[in-house]
Amino acid sequence: MKIAISATGKNLDDLLDMRFGRCEYFQLHDTESEEIKVLENKGQNSSGGAGIAASNQLVDEKVDVIITGNLGPNAFEIVEKSGIKAYKCANIAISLVLEKYKNDELEEIKVSGPVHHGGSH
Repeated sequence: MKIAISATGKNLDDLLDMRFGRCEYFQLHDTESEEIKVLENKGQNSSGGAGIAASNQLVDEKVDVIITGNLGPNAFEIVEKSGIKAYKCANIAISLVLEKYKNDELEEIKVSGPVHHGGSH
């Protein structure tokens, strides 16, 4: 299974980024091979549609799960249609995020967060 986490950095002790479309990195954790792949978020610098760009990037990577702060309406729709499960987590170290996921302690995102329009939200 591939888990994508919106992250402030490239390491397990970096924090989860609460912003999905504007996060700096996505850490992809493969639970079978235990490989970690770090992607720069293609949406972070776009003037609009950051969540769409980020969602499509993760769909292309064939992730099964996304863990982030929240998803805007467009990102939520793409993720939901792709059959990817999304979970909400606080601004904590990625290692703790993975632990919480394994222990089934994360809340599934079932509705989208607020709409963001460009800028540095």
